[in-house]
Amino acid sequence: MRLLGNNIRVTLNIDMQRIPVSLSNALAMIPITVIHGWVWSFVTYMFMHGTITHILFNMLGLFIFGVHVERQMGSREFLLYYLLTGALAGVFSFGVYLFTAPGVPLVGASGAIFAVELAYAVFFPDSIIYIWGILPLRAPVMVLGFTALELIFSITGQNSNVAHLTHLAGFGIGWLYFLIRFGVNPWRRLTGR
Repeated sequence: MRLLGNNIRVTLNIDMQRIPVSLSNALAMIPITVIHGWVWSFVTYMFMHGTITHILFNMLGLFIFGVHVERQMGSREFLLYYLLTGALAGVFSFGVYLFTAPGVPLVGASGAIFAVELAYAVFFPDSIIYIWGILPLRAPVMVLGFTALELIFSITGQNSNVAHLTHLAGFGIGWLYFLIRFGVNPWRRLTGR
């Protein structure tokens, strides 16, 4: 899991709360800077995290789900899936936040992590995930439940400092990836129909 190591390495070396604003702005995806040509931020934002808690939860998700998805897809396909879904979630967010919050930095791998969680549920629909170590849920129920929560939070504005639309974009782009690249309908795998 090179992605896990690279995410942690970048965050530990570059703590956004302690680095010069110019460097964090160069790596975060800020819509107004993308307009001025900073297109690399569609990739680099995934390797920046706002807090230690932010990276810990993202990397926990990558570790729990990503290892199994990488084994199923193969390393090269998994890397393509991860980077493409994360970058396109950033592109989607750019389109939305350009008009709603053009100067706000977007950081984190959550769009790609949501796509990885979707892939896990598609590949392993009978897998049981224990939420908080005690609540057993089938993987598709967990993923669809988290996605529903993100949709509710994006509509109600709860946790407004969280890019809920980026999470939803990662899920949606992961869904399209399965349809286009693999010819697999995730809905059929998730629901067993």
